Amino acid sequence: MADTARRILARGSTSPPVCETADCFLFLSLSLSLPLTFSLSGKLSLNWKMSAQSILPDEAVFADFRLQCLSTDSCWLKKYDNNSDMQVWVEHPPSKKGNNVPRNHRIKCKMTIRDVSAAAMYDVLHDGAYRKKWDPTMLESRDIARLSANADVGYFAWLCPNPIKNRDVVTLRSWQVKDEEYMIVNFSVKHPKYPPCRDLVRAISILTGYYIKPIGPNCCVFVYLSQADPKGSLPKWVVNKASQVMAPRVMKCLHKAGKNYPEWKQQNSPDQKPWLYPEQNTLPMMDPAELSIQRADSLENVDESSKVDAQDSEDSS
Repeated sequence: MADTARRILARGSTSPPVCETADCFLFLSLSLSLPLTFSLSGKLSLNWKMSAQSILPDEAVFADFRLQCLSTDSCWLKKYDNNSDMQVWVEHPPSKKGNNVPRNHRIKCKMTIRDVSAAAMYDVLHDGAYRKKWDPTMLESRDIARLSANADVGYFAWLCPNPIKNRDVVTLRSWQVKDEEYMIVNFSVKHPKYPPCRDLVRAISILTGYYIKPIGPNCCVFVYLSQADPKGSLPKWVVNKASQVMAPRVMKCLHKAGKNYPEWKQQNSPDQKPWLYPEQNTLPMMDPAELSIQRADSLENVDESSKVDAQDSEDSS
């Protein structure tokens, strides 16, 4: 099965390899998907307090997100551990018969980085121009509009391995730097000018985010936490492969991107960082009231488990 997974992945992208296995981005972004939401009970749900006037996350969202990133609750099952430098956990899924797993996969990845600052890793996640250099699965990325000094709405489409259809999302992203901790969260929204298109499957970010904390002048702890619905029923081996093999490779590729970023940025508008300096942001303003939360049940579900299993049978013959 592992060999089959590698063969499927190998056909997923024609982009030049940027990290050890460029196709790992395809695999991870599909089975674990992109963007999440939290409550203090440890469950992910869109239950934060929002005023009637705004969809924007408030301080409680970031506080809950931080707690989840640092949580050691028994609900997390460790799937990968590399000498304390990197760990990957998945949430214990409910008991269910059959070969498929629930669509709302929840994963947490933690990496201890010893040669890149927290500030540099934070910049890497924000810098859309640089992402084109290190993310080989990016099909299209577009910042649509500003919502506030620390929030925007954007569109992202990414390549998936054959025979699975490519995905896209429209997400509201918000960020915070506080007490030497960097956080980014995002979740799916409906935008009146970006409805689902016929050629792509519209995935759902229930909430996804990053937590970065410095532990030294050039060292940091980097946590990725996500729950998302790729709008498809996936075989168990897909999710297992993603959490045990692909997630660590994606994290390593992000680490490599962080190491290369300072040199790249020095040659590419080094003083331009609108995520730190809102006055530099030239995106048009948008009223957050024009957006609404994108619910998974309002979108078509795509069962691609048979396609993946058929591809597995074909490759095994």
